[in-house]
Amino acid sequence: MDKVQIRKRPKLKRPFLIVAWPGMGEVAFRAVSHLVDKLKAEPFAQLASEDFFYLTSSVIQNGILGIPELPANTFYYWKNKAGENDLIIFLSNAQPDLTKAEAYSQQIIQVAKAFKTQMVISFAAMPQPVDHTQPVNVWVTSTSQELNNTLKKHNVNFLSDGQISGMNGLFLGIAKREGLAGICLLGEIPLYTIQIENPKASGAVLEAFSKITRIQLDLASLINQAHAMEEEINKLLDYLKVGSPSSGPISEEDIEKIKKSLGQLVKLPVSIKQKIEDLFTQSGKDISKAGELKAELDKWSVYKEYEDRFLDLFRKSKDKNN
Repeated sequence: MDKVQIRKRPKLKRPFLIVAWPGMGEVAFRAVSHLVDKLKAEPFAQLASEDFFYLTSSVIQNGILGIPELPANTFYYWKNKAGENDLIIFLSNAQPDLTKAEAYSQQIIQVAKAFKTQMVISFAAMPQPVDHTQPVNVWVTSTSQELNNTLKKHNVNFLSDGQISGMNGLFLGIAKREGLAGICLLGEIPLYTIQIENPKASGAVLEAFSKITRIQLDLASLINQAHAMEEEINKLLDYLKVGSPSSGPISEEDIEKIKKSLGQLVKLPVSIKQKIEDLFTQSGKDISKAGELKAELDKWSVYKEYEDRFLDLFRKSKDKNN
């Protein structure tokens, strides 16, 4: 916990630890940001960024170039006057260098243990071949069969196989190894919208969270944002002329067209941009990492934007070997 600056030591009863980082659809980050806002959770500690993040670009504002600030990693607390579990909320606005995820996670876990945390709860996106107008299904996985049995009474969908990429999934695995129980709630998002925020999925996972923890939440603003986003996606579908919900299901070919167009029309989440830059750096040192980089570029349908840089990795590797 040497990298954590604790400004206040609140007295908390049987707290749950909620964690979130940006990722696909910004499902986790948006959900937990909403949680902090609506519960009026108070910051009490900060995890230093210097050892876990590194800069990958400069920024230009008002015509002046400079170095961006490192991401914020903030601990909040909330006292539950109506229930038996208070909350510790950890929210970061970027994912760390995943080669340092172990040490980074240990800092958070030490804070959790110091406050006698009962359980860790994370959120994530679950890309599926579904339509954006459909209700969002929420899936759950946990760190034990005992916990799964407890969750059955909430009528949730259990994820029996698969993986949860990035810190929103990895942290829970590390926390389990360190003796902490935990659950992850995953909100379905359409494959063709993974690059844009999905407040509908964020609202759905928070609704499930509310039922499980019996913590009442106001989700009205997320619902309004979801309606607005749905209208924008409908406009995009019309613009691309690849069909709309009223003209039948979206085919796999349509999904690929939409994903490619979204790659041009919307920005990648900050965390994904950083991950791609990290993989470029790693591939420059070890060309065997290029396969992982190519998979990431294909997943986000941005290979064309990075094609010259990607191919240049092999040219430089060949020059080194000559």
